[in-house]
Amino acid sequence: MDTTSKTSRDVILDSINEGVFTVDRDWRITSFNRAAEEITGVKCRDAIGRQCSEVFRADICEKACALRLTLSTGKPVVNAAIHIVNTAGTRMPIRISTALLKDRNGQIIGGVETFRDLSQIEELRKELESRSTFEDIVGRSPAMMRLFEILPQIAESASTVLLEGASGTGKELFAKAIHNLSHRRKGRFVAINCGALPDTLLESELFGYKAGAFTDARQDKPGRFAIADGGTIFLDEIGDISPAMQARLLRVLQERSFEPLGSVEPIKVNVRIVAATNKDLASLVRKGTFREDLFYRIRVIRLKLPSLRERREDIPLLVEHMIAKFNLLQGKDIAGVSDEVMGQLMAHDYPGNVRELENIIEQAFVLCRDGLIHLHHLPPELRAESDRAIPGLAGPTTLKSMEKILIVDALRRHGGNRTLVAKDLGVNISTLFRKIKALHIELPTTDGRSKRP
Repeated sequence: MDTTSKTSRDVILDSINEGVFTVDRDWRITSFNRAAEEITGVKCRDAIGRQCSEVFRADICEKACALRLTLSTGKPVVNAAIHIVNTAGTRMPIRISTALLKDRNGQIIGGVETFRDLSQIEELRKELESRSTFEDIVGRSPAMMRLFEILPQIAESASTVLLEGASGTGKELFAKAIHNLSHRRKGRFVAINCGALPDTLLESELFGYKAGAFTDARQDKPGRFAIADGGTIFLDEIGDISPAMQARLLRVLQERSFEPLGSVEPIKVNVRIVAATNKDLASLVRKGTFREDLFYRIRVIRLKLPSLRERREDIPLLVEHMIAKFNLLQGKDIAGVSDEVMGQLMAHDYPGNVRELENIIEQAFVLCRDGLIHLHHLPPELRAESDRAIPGLAGPTTLKSMEKILIVDALRRHGGNRTLVAKDLGVNISTLFRKIKALHIELPTTDGRSKRP
């Protein structure tokens, strides 16, 4: 833009950090500020008079132009996330807002769009995410960080590991992380759900069979233990296997060998065993339904995986991670969730844990076209909730109440012990007391150190 021909309006627009351009009713650009030049790489003189779709080459230009929507409905578009292609051919994330452009008489003469480059924010987000993941496990809550700290040491050992946790807490992800961090990483990671198969099928899957072992056994079939030789086998839902299968599995653990069906020759294997269960195996041992000797064989190292309601502070990070994942899988440009949605997600109790949260986000993606995920995109049962999952809260949940949710939940988990709560949340004890007072949190009658008030 020639500085000698600048109007006062141009000077004002050039002082704005956000890109700004205007179009007439024929979609031809009538003004283009300095920030717009810097973001797109297009000079003002080259943009003026051209149709905006030629300049921006955005993913929404053809089918879902925000300016076209504003001019046809009269309603502005606010903070829509899209991508454009700059002059260097780089695909850039930007956030746009649109409005009508009127003359002094109130007649619509075109539209105006502002946009902001999100590239640096995206890089910071990726950097933050990389610091908050361990293999494919996402989390930065104290409970998860403690697990992240000990996983490398566990992986270095050859000991059998038992992962305990409710369904949907990511037991297989932890098992894969243990394998990938171990010296066995070049070997196979083989997983099998023990609870999904009857004994006869489970036995053939685990140990294989020889040709002729039964009517349809026309050729040898290697079992999962043989396939995992030199690597790791993951026995999921081990608490569901029958007493007979428990005895067979115990022998494999003791001797590191097994006999395929129809064979009399044992096969030696060098395999690391990681087992998982959503049951209380110690309770099953006391009831006599799970062998005590097998229990101690698989429980050399025990990891208890927290439920999602025990690490609510990870929910925003998980939501962001899932949105990035589904954007990639579905070719969409969902920017995130609204404050109301995040508040509702923070308050939900998640009996299905991380898997349930992922299903909620996936359903919202199906219903949401672009921009933000709002309450009406959530499942009906979630929209109907109003903080019933967290004691001590009333009214609709917003971002402002998330801090209260986390503190109340931590107080409940630690029986009111303020010292443990402060340590769990990573804050100073004086800061915790100040927040409890400011947020009007009703303290439990006990302090968690004794049964007396």
